[in-house]
Amino acid sequence: MTSEKLQSIAFKWFEAFNNHNLEQLLSLYDDDAEHFSPKLKIRKPETNGLVIGKQALRDWWQEAFDRLPSLHYKVTSLTANADRVFMEYIRTVDGEEDMLVAEVLVVKENKIVASRVYHG
Repeated sequence: MTSEKLQSIAFKWFEAFNNHNLEQLLSLYDDDAEHFSPKLKIRKPETNGLVIGKQALRDWWQEAFDRLPSLHYKVTSLTANADRVFMEYIRTVDGEEDMLVAEVLVVKENKIVASRVYHG
């Protein structure tokens, strides 16, 4: 997959996330996608930070959008290669300190099959 296509998926991801458009966001993911996040590990320790499948992704992000209505990501860097895009962004939420975040999206057949979040 070209780096331009991977970056396009990443920009669609940011647009959906920042608009809190859950259906648009989920449409970018494979049905069996895996997602790891340190925030998930803290808020839902039983997951050990990992959720699998669109329903688990839906539940996680819907809860985040409901709990944090001002949640927004500002892209600072995108680096794409063969099957993944590495994204760096600033996480902003009203009343919280901004956080530098890195995330990797692994893409196969135009769908995100795995994502992993790193806090900086």
